[in-house]
Amino acid sequence: MQSLTIKGFRILKGYLSPEAQIRLRDDLRAVVAQAPLRHYTTPGGRRMSVAMSAAGRFGWMTDRQGYRYSETQPDGTPWPPIPDSIMAIWQAEAGSGREPECCLINHYAEGARMGLHQDNDEASFDHPVLSVSLGDPATFRMGGTSRADPTQSVLLESGDVVIMGGDARRAYHGIDRIRFGRSDLLLHGGRINLTLRVVT
Repeated sequence: MQSLTIKGFRILKGYLSPEAQIRLRDDLRAVVAQAPLRHYTTPGGRRMSVAMSAAGRFGWMTDRQGYRYSETQPDGTPWPPIPDSIMAIWQAEAGSGREPECCLINHYAEGARMGLHQDNDEASFDHPVLSVSLGDPATFRMGGTSRADPTQSVLLESGDVVIMGGDARRAYHGIDRIRFGRSDLLLHGGRINLTLRVVT
């Protein structure tokens, strides 16, 4: 494993072994069976290219009413619990005295991307956001606390973990593109990104 720090983002390259990636993938299949992936619509009416689900006390969603966390899925059922295999990564690397209340599950199919954004819907910025990459590689862009700040990019590959804490907690970041078809971890290709966070 190689550890890098870029613009305050701590990047653990090759953190998960191939066997550990398979275990996480299989655990996520059970989660998605209870909380299907959905393409949400932004308040402006744009359909997001990334399909989303969640585990834990909260999930995140967006529609014409705005961006928000919710304790239930759109159909009113609670989100499934965060699998132990994912919790173990947080416990080992987050350095937080709190357990994560939300594990967002983002699926990037061919052509999907995530524009530069801040994670700022949480009640406190004292706890990091921890990100896990599975499947196809993706170009991850990191900026500063202003959208106008210079950015830097790194290629995230399957098994990489990113910790966004300190100054990086409020930094702009996004996914420019995925290199579709480079990994055979997911049945139909693409990339899964997990983000663990404290909400309240």
